[in-house]
Amino acid sequence: MERQRVLDLLARVRDGALEPEDALRELGGLEVAELAAAAGPGEGHAVFARVDHHRGVRCGFPEVVYAPGKTPGQVAAIAVEILARGPRLLVTRLEEAQWAALAAAVPDAELHARARAATVERAPCAPVGGVCVVSAGTADEPVAEEARVTARMVGAAVDEAYDCGVAGLHRLLRVLPRLRAADAVVVVAGMEGALPSVVAGLVDVPVVAVPTSVGYGASFQGVGPLLTMLNSCAAGVAVVNIDNGFGAGYLAALIARRTSRAVPEPSPGSTPTAAPTGREERPTP
Repeated sequence: MERQRVLDLLARVRDGALEPEDALRELGGLEVAELAAAAGPGEGHAVFARVDHHRGVRCGFPEVVYAPGKTPGQVAAIAVEILARGPRLLVTRLEEAQWAALAAAVPDAELHARARAATVERAPCAPVGGVCVVSAGTADEPVAEEARVTARMVGAAVDEAYDCGVAGLHRLLRVLPRLRAADAVVVVAGMEGALPSVVAGLVDVPVVAVPTSVGYGASFQGVGPLLTMLNSCAAGVAVVNIDNGFGAGYLAALIARRTSRAVPEPSPGSTPTAAPTGREERPTP
């Protein structure tokens, strides 16, 4: 259950369209739902997941399914349970067999193959705030795509600019206006991981840096770019874990959403404007 659904229930009670007892029964779905499977002969059923249905109310987005370590049947069962009480679903790091089980159980699920993610949106919402996802190289795209899909599902309008690494800075300069128009920028880079520092030195919005495990031996499967990003000489850079496109996209969308909420209301008599999905580009100082 998500925050808007709770608000709708309360409004219906206020307006006399719903009895308090009926609303209470619906709100009873805000508990943790236990999912179990047969454990073995004489052992009953073992709980393999406890789905947190209250997370959408607390955090604005329902629980996300991290697929690694789960059987295909478990992924499908958890997804069905989440969708039983809410209209949105995000599953990350899917393998082929897990996707097959999910698609069979949830026919309207959409696969994002490059991101290794699946989504369901049964009640799409207008985007709030803008996020731009930038990757250093084509090899970084799977992580960048995970960030893009996540930010869009959490509710931001998302732009992407891929293959803009420091080996050819002119490529980055060509997309700079798009970065400056965003409320938050996600920068995904492997190898030496210098791109977030460069971007942060050119924009006045938060930069979420994502080190990837792309690179030769001395990059140490992402440790090299991670340390580079943690030691960034540019201000305004926050760093997530290696290959964590999900965490970066989620954080950037929250920043964008909160930034958009902070836009002042128009004064009486002023001309109404469309709801913001990102910031207007500002002139370079």
